Amino acid sequence: MTTTTPPTPGVQLLEVSPEYAGQRIDNFLLARLKGVPKTLIYRILRKGEVRVNKGRIKPEYKLQAGDIVRVPPVRVPERDEPVPLAQGLLQRLEASIVFEDKALIVINKPCGIAVHGGSGLNYGVIEAFRQLRPDCKELELVHRLDRDTSGLLMIAKKRSMLRHLHTALRGDGVDKRYMALVRGNWASSIKQVRAALGKSNLRSGERMVEVDEEEGKESVTVFKVLRRFGDFATLVEARPITGRTHQIRVHTLHAGHCIAGDTKYGDDDFSKEIRDLGGKRLFLHAYMLTVPLPDGGELKLQAPVDDMWAKTVERLSAPI
Repeated sequence: MTTTTPPTPGVQLLEVSPEYAGQRIDNFLLARLKGVPKTLIYRILRKGEVRVNKGRIKPEYKLQAGDIVRVPPVRVPERDEPVPLAQGLLQRLEASIVFEDKALIVINKPCGIAVHGGSGLNYGVIEAFRQLRPDCKELELVHRLDRDTSGLLMIAKKRSMLRHLHTALRGDGVDKRYMALVRGNWASSIKQVRAALGKSNLRSGERMVEVDEEEGKESVTVFKVLRRFGDFATLVEARPITGRTHQIRVHTLHAGHCIAGDTKYGDDDFSKEIRDLGGKRLFLHAYMLTVPLPDGGELKLQAPVDDMWAKTVERLSAPI
């Protein structure tokens, strides 16, 4: 990527080099305008202030080599003025690393920490790791986990690894498995949920995902029962075949078994009973990950649940 001379003060003209071909314009800008609020980036895209080859584009536009991207004046914090993060948070995330080599970091993300800043948060996992690894100039999230979902999260240290893993994620090369504690006795016959998902906005402005067979995107999750707690709850494994927003949370609800602690799609009474056992969290955890490596090898990782999850399940299984 090269920068040409700005035509007016504050305006940037960015030429897209071949290694960024195929990347969405919103992700391209999020990576380049570090520190600029995500909401602002989407606002300038929505208002047509970002132009590609002098034309308006949508946030999902995929860049091509040689494209000229016009970025309007936005204040980008200097590299030496990152948002100062609490030392305790940095130490907690450093301790959460389960794998690291020269191209990739994988962490066991704690529940309650967002993967990136935005929506009122000025920091997340990626901002923290840019402070923890200041020499890694190409750090990027490979994928995302909801703020309240814990478990295995990949962060690429090199652009080549990011491209490799994005290709693997688009195909069927990455195997991600989650554990979820759901309400009721999950029927062994429910081995797969195939229900198209679409997004809608409530009057409050909150974004929800719901089953929408007419206009939604095809979504598939494979399920397996891991452990039963009578008719009260079931621990299931969920393997998303597609990667839609809130997919597992909505698919378990669609199957009649919402996830414990889910404030958006869950059951308040069920979640309260789990909270009374000490489970004050969303019970969704990305516990297993298998990814192909560029050299032809394979990386297989597992991440344990936190103490709160473990102790709650222990109390659930204790005889009354």
